Amino acid sequence: MSQPTVHTAGQPLATATNALILVHGRGGSAADILSLANHLHVQDFALLAPQAAQNTWYPNSFLAPPAQNEPSLSTALATLSGLVESLEKQGIRHENMYFLGFSQGACLTLEFVARNATRYGGVVAFTGGLIGDRIYPENYRGHFSETPIFIGTSDPDFHVPVERVRASTTLLNGMGAHVTEKVYKNMGHTITQEEIRLANSLIFTKS
Repeated sequence: MSQPTVHTAGQPLATATNALILVHGRGGSAADILSLANHLHVQDFALLAPQAAQNTWYPNSFLAPPAQNEPSLSTALATLSGLVESLEKQGIRHENMYFLGFSQGACLTLEFVARNATRYGGVVAFTGGLIGDRIYPENYRGHFSETPIFIGTSDPDFHVPVERVRASTTLLNGMGAHVTEKVYKNMGHTITQEEIRLANSLIFTKS
C-alpha cells in the first residue's frame, strides 16, 4: 500500500521542538488545512498535513457502523500512527505533539488520540466527535494526563450531532483529558475567528 503524501511547513523537524499534525476534512486537502496554521500561534512548530486519497479519509458518515468505513478507517488511523512514530524518531516527545482537524478530519483526530491516549501537547477538533454508530469505549486506551483538548461545533450541525460531541467530551474527560467544549448556535459547518482565538489561548500557548 502506498504511503500518503504529507505536506510540510514551518520549522524543520531536525530543529523543531513542537510538531502539529493537521488533518483535513472530506473534500478538503492537506494544503487547505495547512494554510490554517497562518492564523495559529505555531511559528516555532514543524507542521505536517497528510493528504487523503480522493480527499476523503473514509467513505461513509462517521456515524455509520465502523465496519462500513473499513478498510479506509484503519488505513487513516495508521496514517496518523505512522506520523507520530516518525516524529518520535526525530526526537519529538508526545507532550510536544499537537493535533488539529476539521470535520471528518476532526473526527479522525479525536478517534486516533482516544485510541492512543497519552500526554500530548494539545488537540483541536473543529466540529467533530468520536467515530461509530455509537461510542465504543473498548476501542480506547491510555490516559491523557490533563492533555488540553478544544472541541468547537455548531448547534445544529448537519454532519455532526451535538449529542455526539457531548458524549465524546464526556469520554475524553473520563480518560484524563481537560476538554473545553464550545457549542455555537447556528454557526454553520465552518471554522470561526472565535474558535481560532480559543485554540490559540487554550492549546497553542508555548509560542
